[in-house]
Amino acid sequence: MSGEGTRQPAAELGLLDATMIGMGAMIGAGIFVLTGLAAEISGPAAVLVFALNGVVTAFTGLSYAELAAAIPKSGGGYAFVREVFDDVGSFVMGWMLWFAYMIAGGLYALGFAPNFLELLHVYGFVPPPESVGAVALPVVPVDIPAAVALAMTAVGLLVVVNAVSTAASGSVETVFTIVKVSILVVFVAFGLASAGGGGETSFTLQNFDPLFPDAAGAASILPAMGLTFIAFEGYDLITTVTEEVENPRENIPKAIFVSLAATVVVYLAVVTVAVGTLGAEGLAAAGEAGIARAATSFMPTDLPIIRNGGAVIVFGAVFSTVTALNAVVIASSRVAFSMGREGQLLPSFGDIHHRYGTPFVAILASAVVMLASVSLPTASAGNMSSLFFLLSFIVVNVAVIRLRRRRPDMARPYEIPYYPIPPLLGIALNTILAGVLVEYLLRTDRLALALSAGWIAVGLVVYYALERYRGRSADTTPDSEGAAAGAADAPNTDERDG
Repeated sequence: MSGEGTRQPAAELGLLDATMIGMGAMIGAGIFVLTGLAAEISGPAAVLVFALNGVVTAFTGLSYAELAAAIPKSGGGYAFVREVFDDVGSFVMGWMLWFAYMIAGGLYALGFAPNFLELLHVYGFVPPPESVGAVALPVVPVDIPAAVALAMTAVGLLVVVNAVSTAASGSVETVFTIVKVSILVVFVAFGLASAGGGGETSFTLQNFDPLFPDAAGAASILPAMGLTFIAFEGYDLITTVTEEVENPRENIPKAIFVSLAATVVVYLAVVTVAVGTLGAEGLAAAGEAGIARAATSFMPTDLPIIRNGGAVIVFGAVFSTVTALNAVVIASSRVAFSMGREGQLLPSFGDIHHRYGTPFVAILASAVVMLASVSLPTASAGNMSSLFFLLSFIVVNVAVIRLRRRRPDMARPYEIPYYPIPPLLGIALNTILAGVLVEYLLRTDRLALALSAGWIAVGLVVYYALERYRGRSADTTPDSEGAAAGAADAPNTDERDG
């Protein structure tokens, strides 16, 4: 693929596509899977959990918007941190983000599989998901669970779409996101219409009294926020494709704000209806099937084609997990592409394919790790992603402050209002949530912490191995001494902190 590295990504995505990437990632499996968990921990105050998480992430959203407008480079938080931190710090940030997106991809793929099986079961094609057996591989004599096979298939198909066309992957994201948001709007409309019906499953405000659980009270909100924060990870994915968006200095900030605001509204409406119809205890008892059970309780049972409310939500869950998975396939590969272009991964990661115009190698490498992550326990994968995203958001808020101090005259088409209050609040609140999550994981999921620390340790080994390799390559170059002398005499134009 000679000469591929000289190409730049083509700007094939519009404002709508960029917005849908953010919404597609945020309104994913989280709203279906995490609503019951939030209700189990904080009772009816689950509504407040999602509202407050929206506020917390909005402060970081402002930082992403300013940085994206000022630094229109693909790579998301890594590209911003690379501007103001030293090589090791920026590498760890990129390595951590890359892993978080890939692990989230495995999580979404695992969420897609049971929902897809349930959808097939609704229409009588397969038995209930728990009764579906293993699948025999055609080449090697190995049987793997049907859910794992479906998860890997979903990853594989979306990787192919992303590898051959950025425009196609953006179009898939836009169409699927519009479909799933429409389904959730229908769910909310039927739920609110059931108010005053007098039935046991009609919407009633009595299900919100008392708002907080008797035992834990308002203190239950913090751990619930930490565990459900991943539901708001997504708007940051928009900045990973900055160079592939038309007029990025203007469209990226707009896409961030629109996607975040729309997602918060959808989340609050869905959680309010779910708690208002099932009650917090019923929603918690239903677990991952909470939203579907709520829909079954108040939606018609004689709908054409899609039959009943539960089927509608299962249908929406399939679209939600696919769009979230597609979004992180896009994002993970762009972080790896940006790191390769900056020389912090192998150079081939930073190449653009001569025919497809996509970061082909970065997409394939991300897919390999994503497929491997399907074997991880679902809870641990979600916890690892939440932790890494919280840590990365802290660093991005620090980056916007450092960049303001070091380059005050830099062109900033969008500036954070009331600076520096929002980034400081972002740092403080994300740090609190990260601390609460770590304390919770120490008690309940030490595997997630061990794997997180292990990934960072592997990253440091990779970093220093690449540094050593590059050093040896420079030593074998005939003109390396002269080039080094010239570099020593030249003025230092690197504005990163050394």
